[in-house]
Parts: sequence; C-alpha cells; structure tokens
Amino acid sequence: MSESSSPPFASEKALKRLRRRRAADRRFKWYGRLAIGFALSALALLLASIATQAVSAASYHVVAFDLDVDRETFGNVTPDALPPVDEVYRRVHEDLLARFPEAIDDPAKRHALNGLITRLAVLPEARAIVRDRRAVGAVRHVRLPLSDDLDLYLKGAIARHLTVPVGRVDAVQDVETGTISLTGEGAFTRLLTATSLEGVPSPGMLGGGSVLLSAGLSTLKASSLDSSGASGTLLTGTLQDFRTHPVRAQLILAPESERPVTDQQIAWLLALKADGRIARVPHWSLLTHTDSTQPELAGALAAIVGSLLTLLVTAALAIPVGILASIYLEEFAPRNRVTGLIEVNINNLAAVPSIVFGLLGAAVFLGAFGLPRSAPVVGGLVLALLILPVVIIASRSALKSVPQSVRDAALAIGASRMQTVFHHVLPLAAPGMLTGAILGMARALGETAPLLLIGMVAFVAEVPRSPTDEATALPVLIYSWATQAERAWEPMTGAVILILLTFLIAMNIVVVFLRRQFERR
Repeated sequence: MSESSSPPFASEKALKRLRRRRAADRRFKWYGRLAIGFALSALALLLASIATQAVSAASYHVVAFDLDVDRETFGNVTPDALPPVDEVYRRVHEDLLARFPEAIDDPAKRHALNGLITRLAVLPEARAIVRDRRAVGAVRHVRLPLSDDLDLYLKGAIARHLTVPVGRVDAVQDVETGTISLTGEGAFTRLLTATSLEGVPSPGMLGGGSVLLSAGLSTLKASSLDSSGASGTLLTGTLQDFRTHPVRAQLILAPESERPVTDQQIAWLLALKADGRIARVPHWSLLTHTDSTQPELAGALAAIVGSLLTLLVTAALAIPVGILASIYLEEFAPRNRVTGLIEVNINNLAAVPSIVFGLLGAAVFLGAFGLPRSAPVVGGLVLALLILPVVIIASRSALKSVPQSVRDAALAIGASRMQTVFHHVLPLAAPGMLTGAILGMARALGETAPLLLIGMVAFVAEVPRSPTDEATALPVLIYSWATQAERAWEPMTGAVILILLTFLIAMNIVVVFLRRQFERR
C-alpha cells in the first residue's frame, strides 16, 4: 500500500496563512465593534449636548402679584372686547413702584424696573379677565414670568455669581453722604477669601465685578471692602434690615457694563425672592403657548399643530400613491423601455436635494395654482413629492422580497393576477411597505429647506385650525429661534429639538409595532 497523503495544513506555510486569515477575521470584528461604539458615542454626545442646553428651558421664574380686578375699571369689559393689557400692566407696575419707592423719582430706575416684567407677559392674564367674568370684583392672584435676562441670571446662565454667608454685623449710616458702613469682627474674612479665590477685583474698581450685601429685603452695593468691614450705597430697602437680619454677600464676576442685568435689578430680584414672591415653576407654556417675540412667553404649540397638519396632508397623498405605484410597477407593468425610464427617474428623484422641491412648490403651487402661502396644505404637497420616490422604492423592495413561489402557487390554484397580488403578495410585503412609508414620513418631519421656500417661516401667533390656515413647523421654528440674538433662545431651541426627536422616536416605535403586527412566518 502507498503511504497516506499528508494533511492539508501540515506545512508551516499553510498554518501561517491560516493564522493570518483568523487574525484578519478578529480584526474585522473589532473594526465593526469600534465603528458601532463610535456611532453610539457620537449619538450619546449629541443627545447629551442638546439635553444640557434644553434643561434650562424646562422651568422658569415667575413673580406673584395680587391684582385688584375692580368693577369700576373692568366691569364694562365685554367678552368680545380687546384684552385690557395696558390697564393690567399699569397695575403691575404700580405694585412694583409701591414695593420699591426708590424708582419713583428716578427715570433710569423706573426704566430698569419696567424691565422686570414685560408688557406682553400680562397678555394671558388680561385675556383671562375677559373670558372669566367671575374674576371681576375680586382680587386675582397672578404669577407673571420674569424677563428672559433676569430669569437666566437666577438660573446662573449669565453673569456668574457666588453667594457667601457673612452673618451678623453692625450697621451705621453717614447722614451727610448716605454711605452705609457695616462692621463685624471676623465676619468679612470668609468674604475676602472667596473674593480672592474667585478673582473678583476690589469693589469700585473700574472694570471689576460687583459685591452686593443683602439682609432681609434690603441690598447694599459695596464700594470698599476689608477685613474689618464694608461700606457702600443702599440700592433698595432700609438700614434696619442690616441690624436685625444676617447678611449674605453675592459676588458677581462680570462688570456691570458687560452684562444685561444691572446691580439695581439684581437687588430688586433679591428682595422679591426674600419676600417669597419669586418661584421657579415648570415651563408648561412651551407646549401650550404659540410663538412670541419674548423668549419667556414663546411656545411651540402652533409649530406642533402645523407639523401634524402638514404630515397629515403628506401621508394622505404620498402613502397611497406611492404604494399603488409600486404595486403597478412591480406586479403589473410590462418590462419595456418606458417602464425602465420611469424606474430610472424615480431613483434619480430620490437623490434630488430637498431645496429643489421647495423651489418647485413655490413656482407651481404658489405661483401657478395660487394656493395660500405658508399653509400646511402647500407644505404637505411639497413634502409628499419629496418622499414619494422613497416610498415607491421601499415598497418595491418589500414586494421583491416576497418569494416567486407564492405567486406561482396562487396562480396554480386558480387565483387571478389581482387576487394573487392583493390576497397573497401584499399581506407578506406589508411590514416592509409600512416601514418605508413611515421612515419617509420621518424624513418629511425633519425637512426645513422646502418649507422655508414656501413661506412657512412666518411668525405665527395663533394655532392653525385647518390645513389652509397660516402655520409653521417644528424644524422651521428651530431654525427661526436658533438665529435669534438673545441668549435665552438657546435653551428654548434645545427644548424644541427634543420635542422633534420625541416625535421621530415615536414614529420609529410605530414602525416596530406595525412590523410585529403584520409579520407572518
């Protein structure tokens, strides 16, 4: 008998090649894991940055007022009359002047005091008085939002500040100069240490920060500070508060000329907060109010409703047309040059930039057909044209995935072509077709450029009630708020982005649910 042949991997050269192939397989697996990890890390970083930016918009500060809705002034206001905004704002301003009399004879301080509460902030309460006639003749407890700069200051988003307890001190006022001196053995040592650690220049120096000393409802701005005491001018309140209440200091790092909030306004805020009239409440108005020129009053309700109306128009047109077109092209259309040309054009349209569809909508729907500008019906038509190729391609792929044996078996038992498609093929392809349709709708929800070109960037102060009303959409609102100069719009923009992502996640959950419901083994 001949000698048995040697095994194929007996040689060292073959074993070396085998080890290289296995090492390449292991490297490829790690490359895939690293790619997935990088993608997940980038997504987590994106969501964390948006959530960090939006967390400030989850709540805002309000000031409480007791508004006397007397019959003499408000008794003749009818439900169809304009809201008495000026009268309500005048009473709110008078309440603040009564609380801070130092602003009565000083025009600059009166202007700063007006900046605590904007005129538009009283509009919801003025409307409530018109709607609720039972409020007339009673004292109405209202809570009005602070202006955006003051709200951000209390949240620590602008004009970084540090609060340091000082304790009990002795207070003396110089009658001739009006300067107040505070003395206390060892009381200001901790304040001096914090001042040096935070890098706050000495009070009164040009370009330096501010040191505000508060006790009870009173606040003093320090002009000099040393280990034995401090002295300065009284911004609000009385000297007696410094004699009877412990003192706390607030170190403000930025100079007054470099921040939108003055020391006088901060002193009033501290007084209102010590009086229990300032509270931080959830920002539900972000979901219940419409757009506004003031960040503290703005909401996304009109954009949410506008997006829903736009998506309804888009779904009503793109999904049935796209599914029926895919069924015809895949199951009934003859294979010739015409259908081949149609298929090529559909694939090309799926890659056309979205702004081109916006130009088409502006020229055809607005220019030729004269449809209303910035209306959901126009936005829905444009977005339907945008996602129609996507729906057709996804639906055709789902139909192709159905085995040919299913069609042959149905035809063999006597089913017609129509029965074969709608009774056997379509139920099996339904999960994939619905997935493609909803993913196309998710793309439509996030599109901005086409809606900008058809005018849906307009300022909308009323909630749209029909697809023909003036409206905006969530992506357009994000674009509009992100381009605003005021810093208060940044957290508001992040909050609306989270709302948009919530809608997208909900649509993907619907995709998973529908796939499980329609899948067949």
